[in-house]
Amino acid sequence: MSTDTTSDVVDPYVPGHGDPAYGVDHYELDLAYKVAGNHLTARARLTVTLAVATPSIGLDLHALKVTRVDVEGAALRRWSHRSSRLALRFEQAVPAGTVLSLTVTYAGTPRTMPGPDGRAGWEELADGVIVAAQPHGAPSWFPCNDRAADKATYRISVTTDTAYTVVANGHLAEQRKEGRATRWTYVMDEPMAPYLATVQIGRYESTDLPGAPVPVRLHHPPRLRAAVAQAFADQTRMVSTFAELFGPYPFAEYAVVVTDDVLEIPLESQAVSTFGSNHCAGSWYAQRLIAHELSHQWFGNAVTAAQWSDIWLHEGFACYAEWLWSEAAGIATTQEQAARHHALLATSPQDIVVGAPGAVDMFDDRVYKRGALTLHALRAEVGDEVFFGILRDWVAGHRGGVVTTTQFEALCDRAAGRQLTGLFDAWLRAKPLPPLPAARLLT
Repeated sequence: MSTDTTSDVVDPYVPGHGDPAYGVDHYELDLAYKVAGNHLTARARLTVTLAVATPSIGLDLHALKVTRVDVEGAALRRWSHRSSRLALRFEQAVPAGTVLSLTVTYAGTPRTMPGPDGRAGWEELADGVIVAAQPHGAPSWFPCNDRAADKATYRISVTTDTAYTVVANGHLAEQRKEGRATRWTYVMDEPMAPYLATVQIGRYESTDLPGAPVPVRLHHPPRLRAAVAQAFADQTRMVSTFAELFGPYPFAEYAVVVTDDVLEIPLESQAVSTFGSNHCAGSWYAQRLIAHELSHQWFGNAVTAAQWSDIWLHEGFACYAEWLWSEAAGIATTQEQAARHHALLATSPQDIVVGAPGAVDMFDDRVYKRGALTLHALRAEVGDEVFFGILRDWVAGHRGGVVTTTQFEALCDRAAGRQLTGLFDAWLRAKPLPPLPAARLLT
């Protein structure tokens, strides 16, 4: 769907994924899932637009068996599926601008997909499922053009045993019983990168939280009702605080899923965040993670880096949001948080370039913390009024799109009225840690 020229290159951080020859406009996913046995039967219909004239295109799909492929808008000569790649070859080259409808029927036992940074995607729980696809796990459950830069709208339907609740991206358009099963249909009308698509299945009850500028709903096991209520007591105030700092919450609603299982880390998806039972605590560690995942709805989901080398545009911003929440909640000022993490970074190896960390290190904690300190340095340089204006303009100007660090720097230069290249060179493109930025207080 994206027409940004930065999306025309396959991302080297996720080799073998994506095809720049086309963009997906819409995904319609129809899934039937049996929790017992982890078996998926599915049909995916993709509406795509060719970016160039081409005799073939490729889709990403891992470890599932394709049984049928249908194409409307061009004559399909043959298709093949091997090494997590579904290749479609047409009878002749199809002109640029052609709109195709692709229907893929497939089934099997979904599992996480390996990548340079580890495994990601469809993951069985003790009794249910989570999909944590960042950055390369989307092909573990549906055929896609797996590029963060290729955003599309989605309609996701999941039919499963009635004992389970299904949560997916967007608003719940329909919930309908079909015999002993229930069909859940979610619609995401805002453009979404494939890795942000999710399905969460568990024996959950749902709790609505009043007081936020958009509907906020918690999904959790009944046994965790009290712990979830305590851990997420400030969730609506957090949404309101970030909306004031970053601009309006970018989606129609926000869902939080808390699994019965222990999870190593929580993870955001578009309009959904997922936590483990171990994150249900009032500690700062748990609260900062709740703030971190929420802030990704603005930085990462509504506004998405076109290439994974710019991951600091997600994680540095989300880490800085933690520090902003810390100050708003009266825990510690942003400057105190910055000073503490700067001191820790000073004792860590300084052998990483935040603006291009490499595939193996893109989720290194130094990218998060030094990315946040980059924003703190920017804030110290331009002042609060200009700084928060930059954040709001960044989201408002690129909502639903993909971005680069170069674009962010250009916005900062315009807002400051001067070149800030030296600041970004020191923090993003050099290995030595710059001095701690001067203190700034919210005004």
